[in-house]
Amino acid sequence: MPNRKIRSREDLAGPLFGAAAFQMLNAGVELGLFALLDGKDELNAADIGASLGLTPRATRMLLLGVTALGLTEARDGRYRNGEVLRTMFRDGTWEIFADIVAFEAELVYLPLADLVTSLRTNTNAGLSRFEGEGEDLYHRLPHTPELERLFFRCMRSWSRLTNPVLVAKADLTGVRRLLDVGGGDAVNAIALARANPGVRFTVLDLPGAVEIARGKIAEAGLAGRIEARACDIFNDPYPPGHDAVLFANQLVIWSPEQNLALLRRAHAALPEGGRVLVFNVMSDDSGDGPLYAALDNAYFATLTAPRSMIYPWGAYEEWLAEAGFGDVRRAPGDTWTPHGVISGAKGAGALEGAWKATA
Repeated sequence: MPNRKIRSREDLAGPLFGAAAFQMLNAGVELGLFALLDGKDELNAADIGASLGLTPRATRMLLLGVTALGLTEARDGRYRNGEVLRTMFRDGTWEIFADIVAFEAELVYLPLADLVTSLRTNTNAGLSRFEGEGEDLYHRLPHTPELERLFFRCMRSWSRLTNPVLVAKADLTGVRRLLDVGGGDAVNAIALARANPGVRFTVLDLPGAVEIARGKIAEAGLAGRIEARACDIFNDPYPPGHDAVLFANQLVIWSPEQNLALLRRAHAALPEGGRVLVFNVMSDDSGDGPLYAALDNAYFATLTAPRSMIYPWGAYEEWLAEAGFGDVRRAPGDTWTPHGVISGAKGAGALEGAWKATA
C-alpha cells in the first residue's frame, strides 16, 4: 500500500511545501532551537528568541514552522521538543540525526533542484554543482576538501544510524575473514568486528577513504583485525583468502550492469560455500514505497553516479542468481529506515529472479 494518501487538497501542503518543511527542520538544528529545548522546562517565545539571538518576528516564524511540523509542541504559549526529538536526545541518536540534516542541507539540497533535468537526461545532473571532473560524486569531492570532510563525517553518521540492522541481520556464522568492498572509513567493519570477535576484515576503497579508515581502525583498537587497502573495486584484483564479501551501502550507487559486474567479481573471489552479503536501503517490490526510499531516491537520481538508485529486493535476487549465487535470503531490518541484508552462497544452486533492469 502507498505510504501516504492524498485525500484532499489540504493534503497537498506537504508535497507542495516540502522544501520549506526541510528548511524549518534545518533552521531548528542550525540555530540551536532543539538543543536549547532539550532537558528544559517549557520556554516561552521571548526566552527562546533571546537565547537564540532572534528578533520576535523571526522567533514567531521559526516556532510556527517547527510546531506545525510536530517537531516541537506548544502549550499556553510555551514550547518544548516533540516526543520523537525528546527520545533522540535521551537515547543518544540526536547527534547522528543532526549530521544527517547537515548532509541534506550542505550536499544534497541544491542539487535536488536538478531532479527534473536528471530524470529527463537519465543522469546525475546535480553533479555539475561540484568542482572537478569525474562522473560520480566520489571522484569530485576531493576537489573541495571541506565538503569531502563533511561527506565522510555524515556518511559515518548514516552508518551509525543503520549499523544495528547490519549487525543484527548479517549472519557471519562460520566466517573467518570478510572482504568489505567499498567500505569507506571502516565504520561497518568496526561494528561487525566488535559483534563478531572471531572474524578478521579487509576494507577496500579509494585512497582518500582508506587514509581515514586506517585512523578510525587504530582509534577503535582494531588494527590487529581490520586492514584497509586502496583499490579500484571494478578493476583491481580483490585480495585472496576471504570467505565472505560485503557490499554495504554500495550497490545503490551503481547501475544494474555495474552491480552485476561487482557481484561476479565477488563470486570469482570466493571459495565454494563462501557467502556474499548486500546491505543497504531497499524499496518494496510492489513499487509503492516505503516513503523513505522513494524520497531518498532523489539524491541518487541527481547526485551520486549516472545510474544510481534505490533498488527493490527483487533486483538483488536476480543479480545474485545471474552472478552464480544460490541460497539467496532476505533479512529485512525492523527500524524506521528500510535497510536490510540480502545474501547468497557460492555453489548453492541458482534462484530465478523476477526484476528486470530498465535503467
